[in-house]
Amino acid sequence: MAAPDAGTIEIQVEKAGQLFDTLDPLPFRERDLDREAEDFILNWARELPRKGPIRIIVHLPAAEAQTEQARLVAQSMKRYFHARAENALHERHELFRIGRFSLLIGVSMLTACIVMGRFLAAAITVGQLGDILNEGLIILGWVANWRPIEIFLHDWWPILRRRRLYQRLADAEIIVAAR
Repeated sequence: MAAPDAGTIEIQVEKAGQLFDTLDPLPFRERDLDREAEDFILNWARELPRKGPIRIIVHLPAAEAQTEQARLVAQSMKRYFHARAENALHERHELFRIGRFSLLIGVSMLTACIVMGRFLAAAITVGQLGDILNEGLIILGWVANWRPIEIFLHDWWPILRRRRLYQRLADAEIIVAAR
């Protein structure tokens, strides 16, 4: 059994198959969770304390709790949440790849804007037009770095939180209980 301080998520269904996507052609133990079941579990898990263990109790009718599908529920749910955690890791790697490419473009653009701005400031001496163009190009260069800065400072945190939640659910104690 789980530790007494485990956060508990309880689900009540009539058949074990209701938890899983019926359109998924894979064998039962490899199916994805049904979208509504996943949303229900995720919403409850987000409200539990972040540090403690999680326990998921699936309540089934007594006859259904004895079926082969019911015996595979825990294994299938753990496999699914582990796969979702791995997908989130890949999503973060892809985001960082895009961020690095965007940063390369942004820094190149900033460098080109600075060089071009200085050239225009020196070449155009009529009034302050050269200085205005220089400042405008510097601003354009920094704006070109907006997206990579956003990726590296902000965008990856929600993915990390989602990965941690999926990992906690993959590690959860899953109990199938007859009612």
